[in-house]
Amino acid sequence: MPRLLKNLMLWAAWLPLAALAQGSAPAPSPQGAGISPDTQLSVRFASPPTVGSAGLIRIHDADNGQLVDTLDLAIPASPNRRMTPAEATAHAAQNTYHSTRIAGRDWHFRPVILRGNVATIYPHHGVLSYGKRYRVTVDAGVLQPTAISWTFATRAAPPPADSTRLVVAADGSGDFATVQGAIDFVPDKPAKRITVFIRNGVYEEIVSLAGKSKLILRGEHRDKVQVGYANNSAFNPGGRARWAFSIVDGQDIQLSSFTINNHAIGQAEALMTRGERIVLSDMTLNGSGDALTTYGTLYLQDSKLSGHGDTILGYAAAFFLRTELVSIGPFSWTRTPAGQHGNVFVDCTFRANDAPPPWSTAASAPVADAAAVFARLPRNNSATRTANNFPHAEMVLIDSRLQGIAPEGWGPIEEAPGFDSSQVRFWEFNSRDLQGRPVDVSRRHPVSRQLTMDKDAATIANYRRPEFVLGGWQPVVIEEAMR
Repeated sequence: MPRLLKNLMLWAAWLPLAALAQGSAPAPSPQGAGISPDTQLSVRFASPPTVGSAGLIRIHDADNGQLVDTLDLAIPASPNRRMTPAEATAHAAQNTYHSTRIAGRDWHFRPVILRGNVATIYPHHGVLSYGKRYRVTVDAGVLQPTAISWTFATRAAPPPADSTRLVVAADGSGDFATVQGAIDFVPDKPAKRITVFIRNGVYEEIVSLAGKSKLILRGEHRDKVQVGYANNSAFNPGGRARWAFSIVDGQDIQLSSFTINNHAIGQAEALMTRGERIVLSDMTLNGSGDALTTYGTLYLQDSKLSGHGDTILGYAAAFFLRTELVSIGPFSWTRTPAGQHGNVFVDCTFRANDAPPPWSTAASAPVADAAAVFARLPRNNSATRTANNFPHAEMVLIDSRLQGIAPEGWGPIEEAPGFDSSQVRFWEFNSRDLQGRPVDVSRRHPVSRQLTMDKDAATIANYRRPEFVLGGWQPVVIEEAMR
C-alpha cells in the first residue's frame, strides 16, 4: 500500500476523536511542535473537573498508529496502606496498582492530578521519545463526559551530550520540562560538573538522583521553584520508597535555592540523602514524619526544614549551619553508627510547632503530642532488642536559638536491658531564646551534657569546624550566576 494512502487511512481513523471538549485547553497545545518528551500533559477547564473511576487515557504514535502508553483509570494508584515487601511484590506482579520506573526503582504514581481547573496527566516515565508525533485520547468520563483528543510533536533531538548547563522550565521553554527529565539525561559520572538550572514554577513529580555525581541543581528563586509530590509509606509501601525527592548513592551533589515538599503526612520524607559530600544551600524542605532522612556525609547551610516529628532521621555525619528547624514533636531520632559523628548544629534556630499532629484525629493515629525535644532514643518498638537504641547517637548544638523546647530537652531514652548510654553525645553549648537570653537548662535529661568554655573549649572549637564532623571533608558551596 502506498505510504501516502496508508497515512491518510490512519488519519481518517482519528477523525471522530478530533474535536476537543468544549471549554478545554490541552497542553502541549494541539498541533504543537518542539515539545520536550518529558513533558507532563494537561487539560485546563473552565471550572474544576472531576476524575472518573473508569476509562482510558491512551497515547499513540500519530504516524503509524502504534500504542505507546495506556493509563487505565479503573486501576487504583496505590494501596494506600502499609504492606510488607512480600505483599508489595505480589501486588506488583498482578499489576494491581499504577506503577512506573524512575531511576531504577518502581514507584506507585497517580495517573491524573487535579489542581484547581487543571488536570495533569502523567504518562509512564520515559515512554515518549524525540522526533515523534503523538496523539492523546482521553475517554469520555475520565475527566468529563466529552472525550478529548489532540496531537503534538516532540523536538527533533536532545541537548548536546556534553552539555554542562541544562535548563528545566515547567512551561516547556527549557531543555526539559521536568526535573527528573534533566536528571535522567545527565551522565552518572560526567567529566565536568553539570548544572541544572530550574526556572520558577511548580514541578509536581517524584525526583530521584541515583548514582549521580558532580551535579548542581539550582533554582531560580527559593520560594518560587516548588518541587514535590504526595508520597508516604502507605502510598509506596513495602520495598518501595516514601520520599518526594531522593539522592541515592550520590557523590558531590549540591542542591540550592528551591523548595522541596512532600504533600503527604505520616512517614513522608521531603528529602532522603544517601551519599558522600552532599551540599544543601538556601533550601526549604517541608515534610512530615522523618522529613529529612540522611546517610553518608551532608552539609546544609542557610536553609529551613519543617516536619511533624522525628523531623530528622539521622544516620549521616551532618553539619547544619545557620538553619531554621520547625517540628511538631521531636526534632530528631538520631541513629549515628559507631565510628563517625552525627548531627551537629551551629548557629541554628529550633522552633517547636505547637499545632496538633496532622494525623491526630485519625482512628489509628501514631504517637500524638510528643514533646518537642532535640532528639530521642526509643527502643524501636521492642522491649528486648538493644541494637536499635543506637548507643553512639550524637547530636550537638552550638550557639542555638530555641523556642518552645521541652524543659528536658532530650529523650525519652528507653534503656532496654543491656543498653549502655555512656557513649551517647547529646550536648549543648550556649543555647539562647529568640531574644538572645540564656535558656534554663536545669531540667535537661541526665544523659545530656552542657558544654562550658572553661572545660570544653577545644571540643567546642572542633565542633564548629565542618571538616571535624564530616571526616575531613571541607565543604564548599558553589555559587554561580543566575541565567
